[in-house]
Amino acid sequence: MSVAERAKALLVDDRRDNLLALEAILQGLPVQAVAVESGEAALKQLLTDDFAVILLDAQMPNMDGFETAAHIKRRERTRHVPILFLTAADRDAQLALRGYAVGAVDYLTKPFDPWVLRAKVSIFVELWTKTQQLKAQAEVTRERDNQWERLTELVDEATRTLRAGGEDASAEALELLEKARWGT
Repeated sequence: MSVAERAKALLVDDRRDNLLALEAILQGLPVQAVAVESGEAALKQLLTDDFAVILLDAQMPNMDGFETAAHIKRRERTRHVPILFLTAADRDAQLALRGYAVGAVDYLTKPFDPWVLRAKVSIFVELWTKTQQLKAQAEVTRERDNQWERLTELVDEATRTLRAGGEDASAEALELLEKARWGT
């Protein structure tokens, strides 16, 4: 995964018009919106793509948002992806508690302020981007450490060869040091 890879937001709602509205709200943010119309489709999408955030409708037919979130949080690959529940059901405070209980980071009721949603998504996209940068830096550091380890081994081997002496010791040591110099 390259650091230049664009963050993705998974939008899950059984109503196409709600998905279009969410896509419009996220327009202009540094995030690629991926819209699906069911919990099952969301779980399939999460098998192949990584997401910075999931915007999940709480009330959907078949597999509702709570069940979908529970599946997401059980998977090792997706358990740390932040989930924001979006729902029209404002009548029952227990739904919000249920959302938090299955691992949601927030629970917004419709109608919600689109600027607030944009701000929340922006924060998660920024965190995801920084995490990707840290992972890339860690990989570069690991590679550099491996190179230093190999160079140290070559220098140590050249030193042992020189100390052992013999007719070809100097030539062998020079050859090893040349390998170390060029990182081969």
